[in-house]
Amino acid sequence: MHPILNVAIKAAREAGKIINRASLDIGALKIEHKDTNDFVSEVDRGAEQAIINVLKDAYPNHGFFGEESGKTNAEADSIWIIDPLDGTTNFLHGFPAYCISIALQEKGVLTQAVIYDPVRNDLFTATKGSGAFLNDRRIRVTQRSKLQEALISTGFPFKDFSYFETYIDIFRDMAKKTSGLRRPGSAALDLAYVAAGFSDGFFEINLSPWDIAAGALLVQEAGGIVGDFEGNETWLRSGNIVAGNPKVFGQMLQVIAPHLTERLKSANAQ
Repeated sequence: MHPILNVAIKAAREAGKIINRASLDIGALKIEHKDTNDFVSEVDRGAEQAIINVLKDAYPNHGFFGEESGKTNAEADSIWIIDPLDGTTNFLHGFPAYCISIALQEKGVLTQAVIYDPVRNDLFTATKGSGAFLNDRRIRVTQRSKLQEALISTGFPFKDFSYFETYIDIFRDMAKKTSGLRRPGSAALDLAYVAAGFSDGFFEINLSPWDIAAGALLVQEAGGIVGDFEGNETWLRSGNIVAGNPKVFGQMLQVIAPHLTERLKSANAQ
């Protein structure tokens, strides 16, 4: 295992301890509204700081891009992209679908990924060029070739509803052409599940880099494909993402294509 990945795993497990302790008495937590349907708790902030402390101790010259703390040392060649608790709303309701997501981007290329599910003690890891793993076992995307037999995960718009009607149209058509859609509520965990072969694909609109960086590398290292809604590489910048096994991926794009607005096209990615 790559030594940098070992440090990221240590950081994720430290955050997991904080989250698991807090889960025993969620009612005692201080919770704030960042935006419509967007919550942050003292657990999010504490977990992120724990991650940064471990990483900074080992790599003091690296930069950080965290959901709660924003960007620090943003000009560094190596940037850690961190979501300390992806699925905060699930966590605050006691719904057991949330995770810690940590990715390393070196000179613009994602090279390391850790997603840790503290509820199940599941550890997903990947190093660019070395494959993806779940609890030290090699994982691969599924081999299903027909979208109609595929299980696809997604996430509903919950903060920015400007895409809502477009999303509903895509959702309707995708539901008709698959064996089922699932919306667990954690994009990072959804992507890890695609990598592990628990589902065949994933799509969502307008996500943040910390939601998808680690999970996307997992999918790629597990033999899958990641792209934006036209199959291009703007997904980390735009937040519009499709991921899946190589055969299902293209069929998902075909379902999405008739509903592409100008704002969702690659050329207009922010």
